Amino acid sequence: MNEFDAPAGNQALKETIVARIEREGPITFRDFMEMALYAPKLGYYTARRENIGRSGDYVTSPEVSPIFGAMLGRQLCEMWETMGEPPSFDVVEAGAGTGALARDILRWARRAVPHFFDAVHYAIVEMSEALAARQCETLDAAGLAGEVVWRTDLPHNVEGCIFSNELLDALPVHRVTVRAGELSEIRVNWNGAAFGEEPCLPSTSDIETYFDRLGLRPGEGCEAEINLAAPAWIQSAASALSRGFLLTFDYGHEAADLYAPWRTHGTLLCFYRHNPGDDPYLRIGRQDITSHIDFTTVRHTGEEAGLRTLGLVPQSEFLMNLGLPDALPAIGEGETNLEEYYIRRRAVVELVDPAGLGRIKVLVQARGVGEAKLTGLRGREEP
Repeated sequence: MNEFDAPAGNQALKETIVARIEREGPITFRDFMEMALYAPKLGYYTARRENIGRSGDYVTSPEVSPIFGAMLGRQLCEMWETMGEPPSFDVVEAGAGTGALARDILRWARRAVPHFFDAVHYAIVEMSEALAARQCETLDAAGLAGEVVWRTDLPHNVEGCIFSNELLDALPVHRVTVRAGELSEIRVNWNGAAFGEEPCLPSTSDIETYFDRLGLRPGEGCEAEINLAAPAWIQSAASALSRGFLLTFDYGHEAADLYAPWRTHGTLLCFYRHNPGDDPYLRIGRQDITSHIDFTTVRHTGEEAGLRTLGLVPQSEFLMNLGLPDALPAIGEGETNLEEYYIRRRAVVELVDPAGLGRIKVLVQARGVGEAKLTGLRGREEP
């Protein structure tokens, strides 16, 4: 049997988590999730294995088609033009997956707008050595590795655009529940044979403060996730941005929807070989764990840090505004044959599917760019 088929997952990682619980007592779900995803060399994102793409556990937009990178390239180029076409334009991608998006943006820029390509200074912020190595391989194969620098933290004084694609929903979350009107935090325990859960007092006052700021709570009997790391990351990104744009692609909802009384079990999901599940204690270190983000808090955090919100739209609308249909030239036009046409058509449909990637939301915030009107948010003006 292949080791990735085993429900027990990574035994070494499981033993590490169990040892911590036996040493410290029940741990927060946030700490469990952090270890499952990011434990050095053992976690889902830190072990050297293929987890993103058709042969992995889930597909992100860049893996669907280079068309996504071309559309984002168009938006980045317009941002550069809005800033007056400076000779140096920083593009900072946080959490770059396989490196496919960086490759496709740079390929598009080199081919379509060479003077924009010359201005771009591309940096990837990546904590995982395994993913950084994978990204380098992807870019090197395209002859573009020399156009990118890698960092483990956000640079200072960015003038350009900082962006992330499905980064925030992979950050570790606290889980809470409401019983008899009382807010409790869910902790993870070990009974000698299996992981279990138990409600405890919140591990940090930030949990209560989070809901107080929103002016709401999950409904009675509900379970929910709180991503304290997401607003912290937005705050860091806003601090790093001297002038330009912060662009966030992610699955999520406004707070009133995310914590609605009818959402009794939150949004936590696991993915293994494209199959969704709801048990984070299976295949530890071998399956992805994710939850939807609270765009109300993310947006407000950016605004409190001095950013101006330009818009929040579904990815389907963002891409269509940027001219996604342009990716479907007439059959026989140029080098496009029937097979190529249908390949592109499938990609376009997948990128805007309202039940899939199309429901990702795109939040655009900015600093120091005046009344920027971006095509991705408002569409192209009619001639």
